[in-house]
Amino acid sequence: MALSDHLRELRARLLRSFVLFVALFIVGLIYFEPLLQLVIEPYNDAREMLGEETTTKPVIMGTTGGLMLNVKLAGVAALVASAPYWLLQIWGFILPGLHAHERKWTRIFAAIAGPIFMLGVATAYIALPKGLEVLIGFTPEGVENLVDFEKYFSFFCRMLLVFGVAFEIPLFVVMLNLVGVVSGRALGRYRPWIVIGTFVFAAVATPSTDPFSMLMLALPMLVLFFAAEVIARTVDRARGRGAHRTDQWDDDELSPI
Repeated sequence: MALSDHLRELRARLLRSFVLFVALFIVGLIYFEPLLQLVIEPYNDAREMLGEETTTKPVIMGTTGGLMLNVKLAGVAALVASAPYWLLQIWGFILPGLHAHERKWTRIFAAIAGPIFMLGVATAYIALPKGLEVLIGFTPEGVENLVDFEKYFSFFCRMLLVFGVAFEIPLFVVMLNLVGVVSGRALGRYRPWIVIGTFVFAAVATPSTDPFSMLMLALPMLVLFFAAEVIARTVDRARGRGAHRTDQWDDDELSPI
């Protein structure tokens, strides 16, 4: 295809994705109340756990705050709901340029990446009430904590996004092993540093500062990393990697070569 044909195809795919996004955006505006309950539920759970000792309530700032909240919530919902379609459009655009084996790995990656991302989002949603309880619990006695709902919504979205993306990192490690960049033996050799790095990443990446959220991110990531190491070692054995390494003998020992 000529460059102009590629650009026309890209324009058509973007237009179809945009039309779907607008349709879902309108649906999000119609079903604003159920979406709002889904977002505010972790905050309500945290408020119940705090009891009457800490007074807190959500507020909307400014005359246009309510309108912007409707637009942002519907927009985020539409973007998430349309993600499978526009990701499929992106994949369909680059697919003709891939080799047969590359197409196979992209299909496997697409089949696994989605559920793992949703697992990270679900973990974040479960951890949110406890994290909010810890954060709001720092409010001094006799002081009412007013939560700007727009900032809370941004915090909510960042938390879910960080967890979802972080859960994908071990999958990328497996993909690097499949293409021969990283070996299972190397992952085992650097396992202590991976553990330390995972906890540091979790502490920095989580928008909240409570240790519970950090653990809720770090522990599942470590489990996925260990699973990635096992898969990498299995792939290496199946492919016979390491059979001709030259560092497996001592300096004064003769190799079979």
